[in-house]
Amino acid sequence: MNEYAQRVLDGLRARCAHEGEFLQAAEEILHSLGPLMDSHPEYEHAGLLERFMEPERAIAFRVPWVDDAGRVQVNRGYRVQYSSAIGPYKGGLRFHPNVTLSVMKFLALEQVLKNSLTGLNMGGGKGGSDFDPKGKSDGEVMSFCQSFMAELYRHVGPDTDVPAGDIGVGAREIGYLFGQYKRLTGRFEGVLTGKGLSYGGSLVRKQATGYGLCYLLEAMMQAHGMSPRGMRAVVSGSGNVALYAAEKAQQMGMAVVAMSDSQGYVVDEAGINLAMLRQIKEAERGRISEYARRVPGSHYHEGAAGIWAVACQVALPCATQNELDARAAQRLVSGGLLALAEGANMPLTQEAVGLLQAHGVLYAPGKAANAGGVSVSGLEMSQNATHLCWAFDQVDDRLRDIMHCIFRAIDRAAADCGQPGNYALGANVAGFAKVAEAMMAQGVV
Repeated sequence: MNEYAQRVLDGLRARCAHEGEFLQAAEEILHSLGPLMDSHPEYEHAGLLERFMEPERAIAFRVPWVDDAGRVQVNRGYRVQYSSAIGPYKGGLRFHPNVTLSVMKFLALEQVLKNSLTGLNMGGGKGGSDFDPKGKSDGEVMSFCQSFMAELYRHVGPDTDVPAGDIGVGAREIGYLFGQYKRLTGRFEGVLTGKGLSYGGSLVRKQATGYGLCYLLEAMMQAHGMSPRGMRAVVSGSGNVALYAAEKAQQMGMAVVAMSDSQGYVVDEAGINLAMLRQIKEAERGRISEYARRVPGSHYHEGAAGIWAVACQVALPCATQNELDARAAQRLVSGGLLALAEGANMPLTQEAVGLLQAHGVLYAPGKAANAGGVSVSGLEMSQNATHLCWAFDQVDDRLRDIMHCIFRAIDRAAADCGQPGNYALGANVAGFAKVAEAMMAQGVV
């Protein structure tokens, strides 16, 4: 590792020893930036990495709300506004029991580079709460969202910070959050993305992360003389990203044979019936085990991690961070894996990434591969600013163009660093270079 980058990492380890997820992301990024630091000694003089590796602002607050039984509940809320060097903070809100400040900082750091790669003028941020919407009534979710926004509204705005949805924050939650923001400020403006179509949302936003994942996979495979058509694929997760990644994969001619949720996974050699899975997961908010009871010939297995034992040529991890370790990666390699693109944020451990790269598997990191969601969020911001609504095909075409441009950028950056095909390095270098240029131009701020 570059001596300057190593010194910055050592400082982070000393100050943030309890923030495991953030340190994991920081180490992976700093390891990649050596070639850039070697060619730009002025970055060290300007303290660029020290400034980049600290968020501009991290907000923590309590969220009191009343459940259906009349009991007062209290959760923790966060918003990490990491970097505004190239535009207003942009990044999702996550409602999940595992949300901590460390998780928010790691996601916000990744978001900075992801947003930079889109080519749109968006900075990076992330937020959320340890609130779990699963099993809660609509009234309880509304009560929580209104309390959450009662603090968040002070820190967001269309030219300041524009949150979106993430795990646990879908159309229902975005609606409640937007309604409370409008009530508190008296303004109808594009402060949130992922809104309903009736009040300023964009077509393709729901599909964007999953579709974009497959568009980048397509570009990566084509660059290596391959096509996704006819490939056998496994998709982890069964939330929004996973469902639409599976849909686009099937449209591209792949056979999606396994999907999962937090409790287990199903294998359907005839190909996952997405209409049935959507009915179970979206309409009924049920468990994936129900799929095996309704679809003849399919099989359910306890334990989500076991999905990586299913042989495939394409793997699309779309569940959560660190879901795929070196042992799982070895099983995938043994099963004939050719390409893996991350639909979730940091779903592979660093050991797993190294193993795939050592075996020549095409690997696209999440900061590039799952940038489709924030790309269409940026397009939603553009539509809101001009009071327009674009057609589905218009947005989808823009999304595909953006994802192919992202691939070309990370491919070129990897080659320029003397490591062609190393898209983890390419994504970090290409994403950071734009932010670094903006930070240098704006002085020490």
